Amino acid sequence: MRKFLVVLDDSRECLNAMRFAAMRASKTGGGVEILSVIPPEEFNHWIGVADIMRAEARERIEVHFEVYAKWMRDKLSIEPELVIREGRPSEEIVQQIMDDPEVGILVLGAATDKKGPGPIVTQMTKNAGALPVPMTIVPGDISKEKLEAIT
Repeated sequence: MRKFLVVLDDSRECLNAMRFAAMRASKTGGGVEILSVIPPEEFNHWIGVADIMRAEARERIEVHFEVYAKWMRDKLSIEPELVIREGRPSEEIVQQIMDDPEVGILVLGAATDKKGPGPIVTQMTKNAGALPVPMTIVPGDISKEKLEAIT
C-alpha cells in the first residue's frame, strides 16, 4: 500500500497538508503516515529535565495527532499511523522515507507569510532532486473546497 507521509507540527499550513494527504489516500486506497519530529535543541538541559521535556513533547504530539486521526477515521475511513522521531526535521523526514518503503509521496504545507514557505519546505525543496519519492507542496491558504475539488 502506498502511504502519504505528512509532517505534523504546530504550523497553520499543517492542516491543509493533512487534509490533502487524507483525501488523496482515501480516493486512491492508500494510507497516511504522520511524522512529528522533536528537534534536539529542546533537550539541552540536565538529563532528568530532558527526559521530562521529551515525555511532555511526545504527549503533546500524541494529543495533536489524535485530533487529525479522529477526523481521518470519521470522515474518510483512514487509519493514520503516527511516527515520532528526534533530530533535525529535514534529516528525519528523509530517514523516515528510507526506513519505510511503503511511503510513496511526501506532503508538506507551505506557509503564506512574507518570510517564505517555512523552514521545512525551504530545506526539502533545496534537496528535492535527491529525495527518493515525489513531494507535493500544499498551499497553506487553499480553501477546503478547493482541496476537495483537486483531490
